[in-house]
Amino acid sequence: MSFEPDAARTAYEGRLIGLTVERWGDHEREIVEHPGAVAIVAVDDAGSVTLVRQLREPARKRLLELPAGTAEPGEEPLETARRELQEECGLTGGVWRELAAFWTTPGFCRERMHLFSVEGVERGEACPAADEELELVRWSVTEIAARLHEIEDAKTLAGLLLYLRTLPERTGPG
Repeated sequence: MSFEPDAARTAYEGRLIGLTVERWGDHEREIVEHPGAVAIVAVDDAGSVTLVRQLREPARKRLLELPAGTAEPGEEPLETARRELQEECGLTGGVWRELAAFWTTPGFCRERMHLFSVEGVERGEACPAADEELELVRWSVTEIAARLHEIEDAKTLAGLLLYLRTLPERTGPG
């Protein structure tokens, strides 16, 4: 079985995304082209994870999310993650590892996201983009599980749950 379309044409090319219309036999599929993205579970030495609250116009509200961002041309995922974490949150350093890589919405979008965790980050000055109005929110790692119901963003739910799976089992109270 072939996993390539019979034909494809670019219907739109924007600054960040594009739209390709592909023909697969008798069916056409509209596919959003995206350069790829990263999200980061960043934990400092005090045991706090840093989240960002920001306006998400399509959702018509401010969402609480992991720091995240889009890859620049030629940028490796870890490089994107380090850059985005410093820009959005002012966090640097730490011990990095990749938790997962996944397709965000494979029914219509070619965005591949790399999810990282970093422990032991140091706090510094953030320098978000001019169009980003970010509020930094810190949760203790110990309260993440009890607060997951506050999260409406899929990458953030996935990232926090995957991070929690990496923690040693807790025994006894606390």
